[in-house]
Amino acid sequence: MNPHDPNRTLMAGADPQRTMAMPAGVAPGIDPNRTAAFTPPKQDLTFRLTPSRTATLANGPAREQFLLEIEAPADAGLPGAFVQGARTPVNLCLLVDRSGSMEGPPLEYAKQACMLVVDLLGPNDVLSIVVFDELVEVLMAPQKVTSREQIKSGIAQLQPGYTTNLSEGLNLAVRQLSQAMDPGRATRLVVLTDGDPTAGVKDFSSLVQMAADVRAQGITATFLGFGPDYNAELLAALARRAGGNHHYISRPDEIPAVFRDELDKVTGATMTSAKLTLETARWVELRGMTGQSVAPGQKRVEMELADLERGRTLQVVFDFEFPNHPLGHYRVAHGRIDYTHPVTGSVDSLELDLIMEFTADQARCSVPPDPKVAAAFEVSSITRQVEKTMLGLKTQALTQGAALQDLAKTQALLVQQGRTAEAQEVTLAMQAVQRGDLGGAEKTLMGAVVNLDQGKTR
Repeated sequence: MNPHDPNRTLMAGADPQRTMAMPAGVAPGIDPNRTAAFTPPKQDLTFRLTPSRTATLANGPAREQFLLEIEAPADAGLPGAFVQGARTPVNLCLLVDRSGSMEGPPLEYAKQACMLVVDLLGPNDVLSIVVFDELVEVLMAPQKVTSREQIKSGIAQLQPGYTTNLSEGLNLAVRQLSQAMDPGRATRLVVLTDGDPTAGVKDFSSLVQMAADVRAQGITATFLGFGPDYNAELLAALARRAGGNHHYISRPDEIPAVFRDELDKVTGATMTSAKLTLETARWVELRGMTGQSVAPGQKRVEMELADLERGRTLQVVFDFEFPNHPLGHYRVAHGRIDYTHPVTGSVDSLELDLIMEFTADQARCSVPPDPKVAAAFEVSSITRQVEKTMLGLKTQALTQGAALQDLAKTQALLVQQGRTAEAQEVTLAMQAVQRGDLGGAEKTLMGAVVNLDQGKTR
């Protein structure tokens, strides 16, 4: 029998080193604490898999969720963590758009951002800078940051050009990073642009695939949008596929906080290049999962997970429907996570068994869902509501009043679930709507959507 067959029920005696198996003496699929916890040996991460209920209705329509939590403890002894004032050195490339559309405040903001990065980096960090308009050039080849003023002087001399060749900029930036990649460094690409490609590859789907290819090479990319007219939808999509973050820089005073946060994420990463594969069993339909669109009837999904930093938890919610499942204990889905330790360079994997008991006992099926699972499911659903509101604003299907009402509900839900950073972004978007700045509102909301789709909490 194929051990990876998602239709196979979990049998007693499963290898605890390969699956999230139940403790000895407990019937398959039943966890008295409602949470299956498993920490593989020699591992910094803790994995927990929690069903919304321990049992659900058999031989009839039913719907349940599973919550996968991956936690990276804030432990000073972990690889990549700060120890006595030290931190993981970084291999960072700044890809700077100097096209004509960046002329004026956007380019000046981008220069300020780059200079701040130079001040934040130390002599053990490697920095490279690539600039692009219709031409793509290396302003600074990969080198340690030992002469800050000289580097900043070169940045200050940047002048706007003409068209925007983002695709070739990405290619050249990846080549710079590849020269300095080693197991002892955290690698990151930061793109500063108005996100409006007018040369090279301009097709949306092709650019998004390029971002995915960057991630496949072990490089995480963050995209910073400058200027009032940048392409928020494109940058958010690129950030999603490249595993990084997306920020809208509307004022220079936002730059320090954004880059300090970004540097903390780079140096504190304990899991990178993570990929989740999930395959459902018979009588099971996957309706959705955090940060991933699922087509009706889709039995197998693959999803790239966000990098995870120390002190953070990544949550992924799986939403299942069981139209007519027979009685008994069954594995409803089988999953696998492959990921890299960014400092050691070692690659690990974990297999997941999602198990549910199906019963005819209505009382057992009617108990309230696990509060933590229910809260995570509600947060994962918020992003779809935000996207619906954004579409309504763009197409004018929603009035300003209706949009503000929807955003107020979303903001209240985020506050209730402790997602204060995303709630603040929604508040800023509401203020932009009230000013009539619908473009600014959309850009701010896109950043919130990317953050929520990553599923990370503190």
